[in-house]
Amino acid sequence: MIFYNGCFGFLQVGLLLSYFAYLAIAGSFLPGKIVPGVPLTDGTRLHYRCNGLLLLLVLVALLGVGIQMDVVSPTVIADRGLELLSTTFIFTIFVMFLLYIAGSRSTDRSSSLKPHVNGNFILDWWFGVQLNPQFMGIDLKFFFVRAGMMGWLLINLSVLAKSVQESDLTQSMILYQIFCAIYIFDYFFHEEFMTSTWDIIAERLGFMLVFGDLVWIPFTFSIQAWWLLGNKVELTTAAVVANCFVFLIGYLVFRGANKQKHVFKKDPKAPIWGKPPKVIGGKLLASGYWGIARHSNYLGDLLVALSLSLPCGISSPVPYFYPIYLFILLIWRERRDEARCAEKYREVWKEYCKLVPWRIFPYIY
Repeated sequence: MIFYNGCFGFLQVGLLLSYFAYLAIAGSFLPGKIVPGVPLTDGTRLHYRCNGLLLLLVLVALLGVGIQMDVVSPTVIADRGLELLSTTFIFTIFVMFLLYIAGSRSTDRSSSLKPHVNGNFILDWWFGVQLNPQFMGIDLKFFFVRAGMMGWLLINLSVLAKSVQESDLTQSMILYQIFCAIYIFDYFFHEEFMTSTWDIIAERLGFMLVFGDLVWIPFTFSIQAWWLLGNKVELTTAAVVANCFVFLIGYLVFRGANKQKHVFKKDPKAPIWGKPPKVIGGKLLASGYWGIARHSNYLGDLLVALSLSLPCGISSPVPYFYPIYLFILLIWRERRDEARCAEKYREVWKEYCKLVPWRIFPYIY
């Protein structure tokens, strides 16, 4: 992170390794709430140090000092985006080889480290072998998603600096940057909620998650910023108000639904919208957002994704790659969730589906 120039390999590798080293070292020592994870099948629990917001603020402050001291360029990521993308992808492949080999050879029988090898290399590679592999005491699944979300913000800030440097800062760029910053900082403010999400408690750490966290989130979720860097978009006042409205509704639904589910898992008797929660079979929450649709959080996520693209106008489909991709992903994930829940909860799930027939979009099957 301290070099302006240099050959392709050294600069990008230096950026990436410095970033990961900071997250690993500072993340292990900065103060933060220790949050117990959801009980695993063997009754054990992992514990997570949720200091992501402080970690992010310190990182931004350090980078700000580095920029003031002329040690690091604020546009280094924007100037070398493709090279950094390639380096991160290669790093992801390398990490997956290590995870696959280490996981396959593991003799640990705990729920978090027990190897799940079915003999199909493609499936084992894609979905992963272990649930929560660790490196030097660091939970890699939690670490990678944290790295991806912070990386998204760093890319955005570098692109913002580039647009300021080129005297090409537009209202659309500012709107996009504000929405993203709110979303990302809010994510880390509520980082505790991440510990009870499906990715953390049920998905094994395979290429799907590693690539998604380290490559897909930071480099594709920032497509709008890159597009706005080369395209000027003038928005009307009505368009700005409508865009803010879509973001606000999406954020409230996304954050509200996830918070309700997290609180319910910690305390099944905690009130939802001021009333005692309705619970099906003593297991499934059917109150609040979860009484409107079975995956209201996905609807909120989709609205937020749409709001991040609306500042780009409607002249090109390119900035809408993120919400289109997310729509396809969440439909696929919702189908997987439905199958897993039907198998896990059986008759209780059928009862819940009768009470809450809508999947993601209320009043649409």
